[in-house]
Amino acid sequence: MITPKFKKFNIEAYKPGKSKIKKLKKIIKLSANESALGMSPKATKILSNKKFNLERYPDGKSQNLRAEISKKFDCNRDKIICGAGSDEVIQMICQLFLKPKDEVVVPQYSFLMYRIYANIVGAKVVFAKEVNFKISSNEILKKINKNTKIVFIANPNNPTGTYLTKNEILDLRKKLNKNILLVVDDAYAEYMKNKDYKSGLDLFKNKDNVFVLRTFSKIFGLASLRVGWGYGSKKIITALNVIKPPFNVGHLGQLAATESLKDKKFIERSIKHNLYYAKKIKSYLEQHNIFSNAISANFLFLDFEKCKYTAKYFYERLKKKGIIVRSTEDGYHIKNKLRLTIGSKSENLAFMNAVKKILS
Repeated sequence: MITPKFKKFNIEAYKPGKSKIKKLKKIIKLSANESALGMSPKATKILSNKKFNLERYPDGKSQNLRAEISKKFDCNRDKIICGAGSDEVIQMICQLFLKPKDEVVVPQYSFLMYRIYANIVGAKVVFAKEVNFKISSNEILKKINKNTKIVFIANPNNPTGTYLTKNEILDLRKKLNKNILLVVDDAYAEYMKNKDYKSGLDLFKNKDNVFVLRTFSKIFGLASLRVGWGYGSKKIITALNVIKPPFNVGHLGQLAATESLKDKKFIERSIKHNLYYAKKIKSYLEQHNIFSNAISANFLFLDFEKCKYTAKYFYERLKKKGIIVRSTEDGYHIKNKLRLTIGSKSENLAFMNAVKKILS
């Protein structure tokens, strides 16, 4: 039999944080930056409704969800587009703006889907060096030329946990050519309580050459339901709606996301939990010469340069104890580092107890 010819991509496929360990049924997954407290009770309650008409297509325009987003974040509902996770919105942005030979600038260590989707549409991906694992505006500006169409940044950055301050990101937008789209990924913005930080949405709500990404997969705990959104100029949103799949966000996802936005107490509790355990774990690890970034998102970027054990050894020992963290060698090609998600109380205590046993 003959298989019809298809395009071949010279792309390293995305490798998500592992979620299983052979021969072990009970595991602690701290590899994917998922919500430590699960989803909001309001979302849980609405999903327990057994009267859903799931044989019907969902609202293709996510109108109720967009209305709630608009209310929550004080932004224009006509400038919002929803996607099956923010990664689908990234894909649509690349399809809309890029053609072969166009260039996209991404930081050296940044969310892998920026480079993957840009490569798929034939654009050239240009990497800007980071300084001490922090995005560098100067290095990004060095890579700009007449072919540059998009600059992608996640702030705070995944997997390094570092971030650009309000003034740094404003300065970057000011120095970039006005015709270049700056895409700011706010995936972890809700966790950020650093005084010198402002989210992309807060800073660029009225900028036509900035596009902001948001997700319900992190602090809202809806990773499995695949709900994200983007915010940009009306012209961009109108054009994206032309190429958007017709029913891309499922009915249950829309309902759960809408209810999650209404639960202010749950978000506050999630932020408080994250700050408390991030500080506790960071301090504990530093006693054993395992250092990390300043606390920002819901994960720590662990550096083993001064530890008596390597990151790889540590990763394997944790696996044997049923704990999965994220290897930064997969996809990111960062050696002797690990990314650790801040988990629930019991997960965090189990992790620290495992560290104690490994190091002793």
